[in-house]
Amino acid sequence: MSSSSSIWVLSNIKLRFFTRFRRFLRSKATTKRCDPSDRFDMAKSRTEHNNKVEIIEVVQVMEKHKEEEEEESSILLQRTVKMLHFGSWEEKEVAAKEIEKLAKEGVKVRKLITELGVVPVLVSMVASPVASRRRAGLTALINLADGTYSNKALIVEAGILSKLPRTIDLVDESTNECAELLLSLSSLANTQFPLASLDFIPILRSILEIGSSFDIKKLCLGALYNLSTVLENASPLVSSGVVPILLELSLVKDISEKALATLGNLLVTLMGKKAIENSSMVPESFIEILSWEDKPKCQELSVYILMILAHQSSLQREKMAQGGIVHVLLEVVLLGSPLAQKRAQKLLQWFKDERQTKMGPHSGPQTPRFAMGSPINQRDAKEGKKMMKSLVKQSLHRNMEIITQRANAAGESSKLKSLIISTSSKSLPY
Repeated sequence: MSSSSSIWVLSNIKLRFFTRFRRFLRSKATTKRCDPSDRFDMAKSRTEHNNKVEIIEVVQVMEKHKEEEEEESSILLQRTVKMLHFGSWEEKEVAAKEIEKLAKEGVKVRKLITELGVVPVLVSMVASPVASRRRAGLTALINLADGTYSNKALIVEAGILSKLPRTIDLVDESTNECAELLLSLSSLANTQFPLASLDFIPILRSILEIGSSFDIKKLCLGALYNLSTVLENASPLVSSGVVPILLELSLVKDISEKALATLGNLLVTLMGKKAIENSSMVPESFIEILSWEDKPKCQELSVYILMILAHQSSLQREKMAQGGIVHVLLEVVLLGSPLAQKRAQKLLQWFKDERQTKMGPHSGPQTPRFAMGSPINQRDAKEGKKMMKSLVKQSLHRNMEIITQRANAAGESSKLKSLIISTSSKSLPY
């Protein structure tokens, strides 16, 4: 019986079942409303009995049909697994495609398939020089790994990472499947399974460096993000040179969010922070991202990164001030998302309080304390504070004019205009 005909028969049986079941409920409700002495009680009772018999018959037919389908699926699965284990390479490819279809039926089916020992064979197909065979193996593994950590662990234990090529060719048709499988397996980083991130990184970096599509790059960035959520993986990620790649991709709007989130995870480690600070793209690239009004999540992540960079680093704060960050932060405070506004206000407060030396350990940048009797250090500190204060003041006045012009051009509400006009460097709401 073909799949289309079996679906039609099952649909017809279901329709008959629900029609008779609805008729049964109506007759039962009518019986309850009628008087017990009604002369049609016996006839209705017989009708109710006949409906019950019909429902039982339909249920039995459905159960029989279900058993037949399960038996057919079992026979098909046995034949497919046998072909995958003992067939020729062409037959293995056909069997892998069949497993891909069967695996889509549910998690229980996927676990049952892996229990039949198909994973090692599929992994061996991934190393095949034939593109179609390699792609069939990858696609079957992707579907088997969907929604089950145990299957993912079995795939990794079968040596899939050693079978994948360390360098990806631009014309390789299986690149998308390779990236999709790596993203799926990288979720094991958040479990107790011992996952070696060093096996992932060379492949992911190779895919990101070639001219692949945004969709493929997004899959790889998702895998890097999963790896970066574990602090122990920060060192191999940074030492492998992914930070410059992430900084470049963070400026691409379509894929910026995952790149920024990964940089944020690496930034909380000393090695990651140093690698990001030493880049010539910092902090200008993050200041640029702050101006993306159509990407609120990217704004939130960018200002978060800037907060970490600015904390206890007068050099970074000076670079940010010279890069015009105050102007951009004011726009975020007025037009950004609630979270971006909150973070931007905090960062602005740090620039405003730059002249203060007594600050809490977690309340923003802290200026170093200079020893008494050191006139050179004290003089340098005073000059630095004056310069920073002057830069902030000039930037505030300049940006107030720009924001006022934008508000007038866009026809903003009188409330926003009054807020912009009445705000000064001493009365900003931060």
